[in-house]
This record gives sequence, structure tokens and C-alpha cells, in this order.
Amino acid sequence: MKASTAILVVVFGGMGLLAGLGGFTFQRAEGHSYLSDDPAACMNCHVMREQYEAWNHSSHRSWASCNDCHTPPGFVGKWVTKAINGWNHSVAFTLMNFDEPIRAKDWNREISVNRCLDCHSTMVAHMEVRPGDVEGARCLHCHGNPGHQTRR
Repeated sequence: MKASTAILVVVFGGMGLLAGLGGFTFQRAEGHSYLSDDPAACMNCHVMREQYEAWNHSSHRSWASCNDCHTPPGFVGKWVTKAINGWNHSVAFTLMNFDEPIRAKDWNREISVNRCLDCHSTMVAHMEVRPGDVEGARCLHCHGNPGHQTRR
């Protein structure tokens, strides 16, 4: 066997192995469910059960799903956010490196506050709060876990 053929066999064999492991992991972790807007997908991780159950019994259940509050509007913003969070979550859960109770990072908190303002703009208009003005908004100061109140 020529050296170039051996290199091709190793390269394509490695790519096949990675694709197979990736496909197995995607299937085992129910990765397809994250491509939907079904809030039950968020419950795939045991650390989200409490948040899911609280949302399921909240008034927000009738108006908003997880993606409505936790991803920006528009196709690109939604899918880029889902991809980044999916990667971050898979690394954190694989390495068992996450807080319990789970906590939103600043970037995700900013998205959520802006989504609150999108839906509640008429209610907060007199407060001179504008989308993007996360520092001025302070929605989460009084409304700590809207949609899935789990704080004790």
C-alpha cells in the first residue's frame, strides 16, 4: 500500500469514526428534539425539570414557549443562539461542570430581558425602558424567574 493511500484510509476512517460517534451521541441525547419549539425538549436534561414544571403551571404557558423567551427574534438569531447554547450545554453536562440550580449567563439573561420587553412593551412604555437597555430595565430585579418561578 502506498503512503498516500494509507493516509487517505486513516483520514477517511477517522472522519467516519467521528461521524459515527457524533451520530450516536446526537441520537442518544435526543438531539433532534432541540430542533423543535417543543418545551418538553428542555426537560431532556434532568436539571431543567423543575423549570419545565413551573413553566407548565404558569400563566406564560398560554403565551410563550422556551424559545419565545430564551432566543432572539428572527431565524438567524434563534438558530445561532440555539447552536451556541447547545454546544455550551453539551460540554457542561458531559463534563458535569454546571451550577445547580442552573443559572443563565449574562448573554442569555440579556436576550430574555429583551424578549420580556418585546412582549410587555406597552406595559413598560411609561417606565422609559427600551429594548436593548438591559441595565435600565432591571426586569429581573423584581421578576426573578418569570415564566418558571422556582425561587424559594
